[in-house]
Amino acid sequence: MLIPMREPPDVPRVLVARPLTPEGFAPYGDVVSAGLGPGALANQGTAVRFDWSARLENARESAKPNLAVFRSVARSLPFTVKLLEHHPYSSQVFLPLRCERYLVCVAPTAPSGGPDLERLEAFVCGPGEGVNYHRGVWHHPIVALDAPAELAMLAWEDGSEGDCVVLHFEPSAHVQVRFDG
Repeated sequence: MLIPMREPPDVPRVLVARPLTPEGFAPYGDVVSAGLGPGALANQGTAVRFDWSARLENARESAKPNLAVFRSVARSLPFTVKLLEHHPYSSQVFLPLRCERYLVCVAPTAPSGGPDLERLEAFVCGPGEGVNYHRGVWHHPIVALDAPAELAMLAWEDGSEGDCVVLHFEPSAHVQVRFDG
């Protein structure tokens, strides 16, 4: 499905990605990383356990948890956002296994039910920083930066079209993402 913008811009829109922070990402989900909240000693004092690190959501009894591993090739910035997806019934968590930096692009839901492209935001995530998209949050698929990446993904799926809804944009709605850091 194609989504047009209200009026085609004369100049391509440029979005500057910023470093990932729990506060900046809060409207879309959770940053998952050790040390963001209080921890408790575990494993006879050789580890610290951080519980309830993300709000995991599933709105379908028929869906089962799916733990998958994504291997992503590295892309460079600027990067053009041409599509967004969302998971209307499940949260979706990405946890880096082997990863330098990766790009996360998110948008709130517009009154139409699609993504609000005018409020699209981009974040650069570092090693050890996972993200949990809340149920229904519009986002771009993970974009590895600097080097190939492997990330674990957890979502509840049942094999239906409701697992993942993808929307492609008209060329006039493409957004260039760059990072100044």
